Amino acid sequence: MSTTQHPTAAPASAQGYTPIRAKAAPRPGTWVSAVIVALAVLALIRFLVTNEVLEWGTVATYLLDVKVVQGVGWTLLLTLLSMVLGTVVALTAAIMRRSDNPVLRGVSWAYIFVFRGIPVYTQLVFWGLFTVIVPKIAVGVPFGPELLSFSTRDLLTAFWAAVIGLGLNEGAYLAEIIRSGLNSVDKGQTEASKALGMSNGKILRRIIVPQAMRVIVPPLGNETIGMLKTTSLVLAVPFTLDLTFATNGIANKLFTPIPLLIVAALWYLAITSVLMVGQHFLEKYFGRGFDVRTPAAGGGRRSRIAAVNSSGTTPQTRLPEVEQ
Repeated sequence: MSTTQHPTAAPASAQGYTPIRAKAAPRPGTWVSAVIVALAVLALIRFLVTNEVLEWGTVATYLLDVKVVQGVGWTLLLTLLSMVLGTVVALTAAIMRRSDNPVLRGVSWAYIFVFRGIPVYTQLVFWGLFTVIVPKIAVGVPFGPELLSFSTRDLLTAFWAAVIGLGLNEGAYLAEIIRSGLNSVDKGQTEASKALGMSNGKILRRIIVPQAMRVIVPPLGNETIGMLKTTSLVLAVPFTLDLTFATNGIANKLFTPIPLLIVAALWYLAITSVLMVGQHFLEKYFGRGFDVRTPAAGGGRRSRIAAVNSSGTTPQTRLPEVEQ
């Protein structure tokens, strides 16, 4: 019994068959829906362009105003510092939740429970009143004399109160995200690393965290975008240099709230777009080896069938190729 090998695929005419020409079934409902959506979009664009209340001239005038641009800078700085603080706190809380020590697990759970359960605006109000609640921080012997004391009014400005309030609130949410990412790494890798003599800290840095980033990065990017928008609440501290307060201040002077709201919205959209692009490339970087979506040359079904036929492992009768 012998098997005939075919190192190369023969033309379709030589095999006595013609390629199947498959055509998609007509879908008139899709085209009708597309026309309706297109008309709705055109109507919306016409409404936005012709509505005099929006005052696009005022929008163009104040889009690059000095106070607005400074507000954008403060908003970005608040977002960056709050996310850094939140990530550090979240990583610590996530590791504590994975600890065998019940005290560490309990403290981590209590932190997450409290800061996730209280609205962020309420938390920011508390941090704005922190200097009233705790007017002085003293260092000394417990139940004994004070060695050193600081006034919280000198240490905790409105900016840092906003950063701490936003960071601690964000850390409670990120803690669960990071914990789920760490738990997504197979436990066998930890056991194998311990068998090689690696310490727990080194296993976490070199083995677990790099693989967990594939799971952590997408929700972390979403939380960063959410943090950018949450900075609009820092008036509760009160911090009055962010983008929302800057545009509101100009609107109150001009008695034109709507155009200045559009200015703020356009800046938030622009920054969010940049963050989404960065998130896309981060997901692509950490997803290497897990998310392979590059199609073969030649496209789809035809390339796969051609690869099967050219492999020389199929019977003498070739598989027909389908043209779409």
